[in-house]
Amino acid sequence: MTDNDMRDLLDREAARINSPEFAEADPVQFPRRFERQEDVEIAALLCSSIAWGNRKMICANCEKMLRLMDYQPYNYMMDEGYEELPDMNIHRTFFARDLRAFLRGLRAVYARHPTLDAFSASIRAGESETPSWTLVEALNAILREENRDHPEANLSRCLPQNLASTALKRVNMALRWLVRDDGIIDLGLWRSIRPSQLYIPLDVHVGDTARELGLLTRRADDRRATVELTAALRRFNPADPVLYDYALFGIGMGL
Repeated sequence: MTDNDMRDLLDREAARINSPEFAEADPVQFPRRFERQEDVEIAALLCSSIAWGNRKMICANCEKMLRLMDYQPYNYMMDEGYEELPDMNIHRTFFARDLRAFLRGLRAVYARHPTLDAFSASIRAGESETPSWTLVEALNAILREENRDHPEANLSRCLPQNLASTALKRVNMALRWLVRDDGIIDLGLWRSIRPSQLYIPLDVHVGDTARELGLLTRRADDRRATVELTAALRRFNPADPVLYDYALFGIGMGL
């Protein structure tokens, strides 16, 4: 397949999947419900953090998590309502104790910065070659500090800890929601990172489809594969390579 043929395929499939109807059955629906930027950011980070497994179950459990916060994630977090949250399962291996740990860290971020985008700007994530990994490294440091008196906290349930190897799929997906701005699904609220700097949210379906199309040679779905695949996609759309997340996801899932 020539580069022109590949670009045509990716553009066609992305246009087919990138539609309001897609959002109705996807976790992106949850941050889209809010208007206040703080609520959008918190919903994006929390809902993406449990976005693995069956999509229907993911969406049901995102709903449950937001309901626990009375659909006011920012106010709930700043009022420390999570400290009164009873032990329970939220999604698969993600429990109330993990949500508490996550919100402790995020509360500290918002106590010092008006938005998560402002925090990202303060650490100069957008000046990094890999902004999402830079952002998570800084967030992990805050999570560790805010949970130092809570030995039960398993911070790997909040954000990946193995930054040298992780594909960072769920955070890259949250950043797609927050950074891309084509007026269709993604919200485009952030200014600290540009769409051209985003990395593909790499999961098994996207990885397998990319290999079948000859866009990815690395066999593991890890950080190196994410960098390789994103570089390949930038050849076709340097300003917005992660648009093709829709194409690869749709082909891989048979949508």
